[in-house]
Amino acid sequence: MCVAETSPTRLLKPVALLLARHEIRNLKRWFEEFDRDILLPILLGEIALHNIGALENGADGAASGERSEGEEGCLLRPCNAYSIAAATGLPRETVRRKIARLIELGWISRRENGHLYVTREALAHFGSMLTSRQLAEVIETADRARRLMSE
Repeated sequence: MCVAETSPTRLLKPVALLLARHEIRNLKRWFEEFDRDILLPILLGEIALHNIGALENGADGAASGERSEGEEGCLLRPCNAYSIAAATGLPRETVRRKIARLIELGWISRRENGHLYVTREALAHFGSMLTSRQLAEVIETADRARRLMSE
């Protein structure tokens, strides 16, 4: 005899499957977009978050000299291979090699002092990709999850 599942438990499986399908679809896209190297989008994302994310959240590095003018002419917070290795938990040598590849692709620039910045090209390419394709899918997935949870 099977005990009836409670409502939250009953919803867990379909919502988890919905979210898993969404994530797998995105991982496959990133895998293909980055020449089948799944570490590249992770590192590019971490560098972008270091550059832009901390400033958007009100972190003020200007007093300590942590801000620098990036390619965009706006203030960006720099990072380096060491900070990216620490943020991702990846070995520094792996991060160094992958950053070299991102520089070859034109998506990261490295200054003489080792500071890394996401490039204008990367922001334009991936920003438009995220807003055009993935944002609509995120909203659709969230709506479907809400509908499942309200049943």
